[in-house]
Amino acid sequence: MLAQERTIDFSSNIPFYIQLIEVLKEKIDLEVWQPGDQLPSEPDLCEIYGVSRTVVRQALREMELKGLIIRRKGKGTFVAEPKIIESLVQKLTGFYEDMFNRGHRPVSKVLHHEIEPVSAKVARYLSLKHGDKVFNIERLRLIDGEPIVLVTTYIPFSLCPQLSGYDLSNQSLYAIIENEFGFVLSHGWRTIEAVAANEREADLLQVDQRAPLILLDSVTYLEDGTPIEYYHAVHRGDRSRFEVSLVRIREQGKVRETISEEVNLPPSN
Repeated sequence: MLAQERTIDFSSNIPFYIQLIEVLKEKIDLEVWQPGDQLPSEPDLCEIYGVSRTVVRQALREMELKGLIIRRKGKGTFVAEPKIIESLVQKLTGFYEDMFNRGHRPVSKVLHHEIEPVSAKVARYLSLKHGDKVFNIERLRLIDGEPIVLVTTYIPFSLCPQLSGYDLSNQSLYAIIENEFGFVLSHGWRTIEAVAANEREADLLQVDQRAPLILLDSVTYLEDGTPIEYYHAVHRGDRSRFEVSLVRIREQGKVRETISEEVNLPPSN
């Protein structure tokens, strides 16, 4: 026990579960409990702080919703790893560039890199015709050795026919497209959706099956409006956090507000 450790003030009007959250959060902030450390069991927390099981469960539920802890069925409650910050919009950057600039060590395990006929869905995104060829590239993206993102990328073969000769394990796909092939990536769009991990995704990302994932769909365009990339990526939900920035735009004497989003997990290229 720390000499100045906070306790529950039973004479306070502040609800006990809120006080318990602050007590437990302080241990995390002061690094008494490190990421990955297991918290005391619910009965132990009741005994340590003199509160009911209901109070403990409510406090832990709130902390889990805030991403401070992870509760694993049959194993216990653990301090969550800190979130990884990533830019989603406003800056058209890729995974490798974004993570390298933030001081992380990005690595990709290439699971699939083949030339294939385009599917109907991908053809719509890339403005291709039936029978056209695309590079189908599936990569497991790791940050500091931890799997974070599983992404499948599609590139029109006609635009980058030499792409099969490049190793995408330790370099940026965007850098190859721009520096080696001479294209200028101009703009794009991305959609975000919450999904549950299937069996394969759970195995590759080292999470439980049905664990929450963040799904991103994205299309990137060249300056002339030609779509050059479509990707479908699932990010680990326990390592993600989203930020939203509001932009106030004046248009013909009127003010219009738009919302742009930033995701705090790696983009996928």
